[in-house]
Amino acid sequence: MSRDRAWTLSSLKPFLLIQMNLLVIAESNFYEDIAITWGEQDGLKILDSNFLMLSLDQLSGSGFRSKAEYLYGRIDMQIKLVSGNSAGTVTAYYLSSEGPNHDEIDFEFLGNITGEPYIVHTNIYTQGIGNREQQFYLWFDPTKHFHTYTILWNPQRIIFLVDNIPIRVFNNYESRGVPFASNQPMRLYSSLWCADQWATRGGLAKTNWSYAPFKAYYRNFDANACVWSKGSSSCPSNSVATTHNNTWQVHDLDAYGRRSLRWVQKYYMIYNYCKDYKRFLQGRPRECKSFLDSLECGISNFRLFDSFSLCIQMFHSNTRLNLSLT
Repeated sequence: MSRDRAWTLSSLKPFLLIQMNLLVIAESNFYEDIAITWGEQDGLKILDSNFLMLSLDQLSGSGFRSKAEYLYGRIDMQIKLVSGNSAGTVTAYYLSSEGPNHDEIDFEFLGNITGEPYIVHTNIYTQGIGNREQQFYLWFDPTKHFHTYTILWNPQRIIFLVDNIPIRVFNNYESRGVPFASNQPMRLYSSLWCADQWATRGGLAKTNWSYAPFKAYYRNFDANACVWSKGSSSCPSNSVATTHNNTWQVHDLDAYGRRSLRWVQKYYMIYNYCKDYKRFLQGRPRECKSFLDSLECGISNFRLFDSFSLCIQMFHSNTRLNLSLT
């Protein structure tokens, strides 16, 4: 770890601890709130109303989905990822609608050989089209303890958070012709499966089945969201977020959130589709071309100086490697 990176992490520790302490953990009930999608016999086990395990072996993976559909919300889940040699495994945690023109908001945790870090793969699909990948390392070992992974989705933006620390923001630019997930209800899905043809080092590291069964653990599912049922939302169309529980409806990053996002993207981002010029020979996606979004780092409401400074920092950062392609 470089001196600058270590100093920055040290200086942010009090802020990170405060953010983690602010997490609101709601009582959940997996018996009532989720439905098993596959791996029912041995792959998925609900250990109690607030504790669930997914497993993967050579015969089958496992997965579940929320029973409810949501049209905007804040979805929190505490997850402890597969430990040890997890190469080739993918723990997926995402929102998705149905059909060929579906919307989707993805967390995917790409396993690795023992001692190598997980890669957090994020993507956003709108109207059936994705190709908006950003990848990150984490600043902790996600297999040792539970950590909270959050998808915050409101009409203005999508925010990915880890222990309440924002790692990515995708703003609503429908007015500029950029599709946004704005009218398709989505369910929460999660699964543990084998994708060793691509997941680890581009498919070079295969799953070692002698380590099976691979296990991931879940607790404290909290869906603070607008439930969609029979063509209508549980949230009034003219509602205004006035309480702590529904501030997600208008949530944007404050100064501390922007600072932590810059920190994550400077030191832990390893791939950004908006910077992959060779991939988009006909021109980068439209959301990548806005200077005010600092090369689509996803940070809104920046002062101009902050945007320019971040662009310069990112331009001169040569430490980001897309390890999935090496």
